[in-house]
Amino acid sequence: MSRRSVNPPPSAFARYLDFLKHERRLAAHTLAAYARDGQVLERLAGGRDPGAIPAADIRRFVALLHGGGLSPRSLARLLSAWRGFYDWLARHGEIPANPCKGIRAPRAARTLPEALSPDDASRLVALEDESDTGIRDRALFELAYSCGLRVSELTGLDAQAVDRGAGEVRVTGKGSKTRVVPVGAPALEALARWLPVRARLAAPGEAALFVGRSGRRLSPREVQRRIKRRAAAAGLPVDVHPHMLRHSFASHVLQSSGDLRAVQEMLGHASIASTQVYTHLDFQHLAKVYDAAHPRARRKG
Repeated sequence: MSRRSVNPPPSAFARYLDFLKHERRLAAHTLAAYARDGQVLERLAGGRDPGAIPAADIRRFVALLHGGGLSPRSLARLLSAWRGFYDWLARHGEIPANPCKGIRAPRAARTLPEALSPDDASRLVALEDESDTGIRDRALFELAYSCGLRVSELTGLDAQAVDRGAGEVRVTGKGSKTRVVPVGAPALEALARWLPVRARLAAPGEAALFVGRSGRRLSPREVQRRIKRRAAAAGLPVDVHPHMLRHSFASHVLQSSGDLRAVQEMLGHASIASTQVYTHLDFQHLAKVYDAAHPRARRKG
């Protein structure tokens, strides 16, 4: 009688992957990501079944990975995958509670948004180009910088959203919330030049304020391409994207006025905390002025 080799039972995480594949029917690339996260857990478990790992060890694993250079964002993704695994075990009565509960990844350092200097922003938006697309782009980016609009808000504008007489634009932002933002004189002048061109180019029945060669609403992707081309033509040394004009608007208005609440309202931020990041940009600006001007700030040569 031949001896049969007995395969070890699958680990708890292997059974979880099987559940995700056959019950949840996750895509192959998503399953592969879960599998990698499970391999990290199994490696740290050191031969123990991951289903038997206590919360203290999970905390130690997170600390080890963070100390080894894994970013807070990657740690948060790992913990999310592990949390789903342990929730699944708990639902099936295989563990009394989820050991990941209450464990959070270290907070990522908040990166400051990039903003153009006032001179560079003016060079970008005021670039002269008398072609139809040049006139459109002048109006497009003057309005973006004048009002601090998101690219989705910019491309989502209808022609009737602009009240040139009142000098304002009605914007639909995140969560379909509407706000009214003042429009500066240069942007209004650029729009006055664009609207007759738009009337000639727009397809019948098209409501969009900004249209492309097809006569239809301009896409966010096309705006991204146009601003990069415009920045190169203006000779700007930085990689410019549409959101940089929004950051520039907020930073420059705050530097001039110091009115954080007004900037919050014009940007359409639900929380003042989202707007406060621009106070750090303002402080950086003041610090540069201080370093350049104060005699005690200058370094000895």
